[in-house]
Order: sequence, then structure tokens, then C-alpha cells
Amino acid sequence: MTSIAQQFAPSGTLRASINLGNPILAQKDPTSGQAMGVSVDLASELARRLGVGLALVTFDAAGKSVDAVTNEQADVGFFAVDPVRGQGIAFTAPYVLIEGSYLVRQDSPLQRNEEVDRPGVRLAVGKGSAYDLYLTREIKQAQLHRAPTSPTTVDYFLSEQLDVAAGVKQQLQMDAARLPNLRLLPGRFMVIEQAMGLPKGRSPEAQAYLRQFVEDMKASGFVAEALKKHKIEGASIAPAALLR
Repeated sequence: MTSIAQQFAPSGTLRASINLGNPILAQKDPTSGQAMGVSVDLASELARRLGVGLALVTFDAAGKSVDAVTNEQADVGFFAVDPVRGQGIAFTAPYVLIEGSYLVRQDSPLQRNEEVDRPGVRLAVGKGSAYDLYLTREIKQAQLHRAPTSPTTVDYFLSEQLDVAAGVKQQLQMDAARLPNLRLLPGRFMVIEQAMGLPKGRSPEAQAYLRQFVEDMKASGFVAEALKKHKIEGASIAPAALLR
């Protein structure tokens, strides 16, 4: 095993933390039950380049996936960039940009994103998600209520009779198609930068290798092809980053 492979995968197998709570990045294959998606494809290609085996460590929520990499229970992961997470994870530049949106009931008086942060508005968000971290910093007047995971946010919003649900635009669109009398507010309240990351204690060489890997995957068309293969719409390729 090469030196760089050893730095990534001390056990000889690359443990990739996969968050199944974000359908743009990964989900369960309906036939096999195995994890599939853009992040799985990237993990497979990284392991191939390093010449090591791959073990997928799957989670149903972003927060759990973050904890696994922060605590070195996984060697690499796929996350929305956030300063709180950056305390324990060394991020690459983003490879995909995803929109965050709000969902309300059809008869809600709310019409614009700017109207959400008002006294008395109760806002559902997936615990530990990028939206939770962002809104915890940004929301000044509305009340945050945390669902157990991002995919359960809309069901939680309905069961608790809250006013707004926040999440990945595509997930909310699927929920609005699945359930009656719901609509998305136009536009977006944030853009999420999806990046790769590894435990902050890993070597500078490993961090540099991963940053370059992400740039190669964007430039070569690998990420674009993965999005197309998995029929993902609404996500855009992040621009190239200047590496130092």
C-alpha cells in the first residue's frame, strides 16, 4: 500500500461515510437495498485510485455522518460545508451546489422566504442538517423545531402542526408530490456547498490529495455524469477552485 493510501485508509480499507438522508447525494437502491448515488460513485473512484478496498458506512442523517468522520469511525465523507463541522473535518472545495427551500401548507399566508423569520412562526428542520446549522445562526425571530432526520422533516412539520418546513429543495418537491395541499415558497433561502472531507487530524498530504481529487472529478465530467446517471435534477456543478 502506498504512503498516501496508508494515510487515507490505515486499516487497508477506505471507510466512506454515506448520508442517505440527502437524496441528491445518496439513497437506497429500491431493488438491492444497497447505497447508490453520486457520493457512492465518488467514494468508489477514490478507493480505486488509492488501490484499497471500500466499505460504505451508511447513516440516515447528516449529523451522524459528520460525527463518524470527526471521531475517525470513517475515513472520508460527503457533507455540506459549515464552520461548525469544520472544527473536526478538513473540507475540500465543493463539488455540487444544492438549493435549500421552504415548504408551507397551501393555505399558509406566507408567500416569500423573507416572511419566514417572524415572531410566532414555527419552523421544522432536520436535526444536525446543514439547514439546521445555518438557520440556528440566521433565524432571529421564528422558532426552530428539529425533526429526527431531514427525510422526516415534512412528516414532522405536519404531525406537530408547524408553519414551515426547511430542507433540500428536491426532497421537499417529492414530499409536496406525495402529500396533498403543500407548496414550496419560490426561490431559495440558501445554497448548500456539498464537499468531501476527512478527519482534521489526517496528514496535510492526504488533505491536499482529496482537494485535488475533487477538482479532477469536476473537471473530467465525472460528477456531471454521476448526476445524469442517477437522474438528479436541480443540483449544479460547483466552479473550479484555486488550489494552493
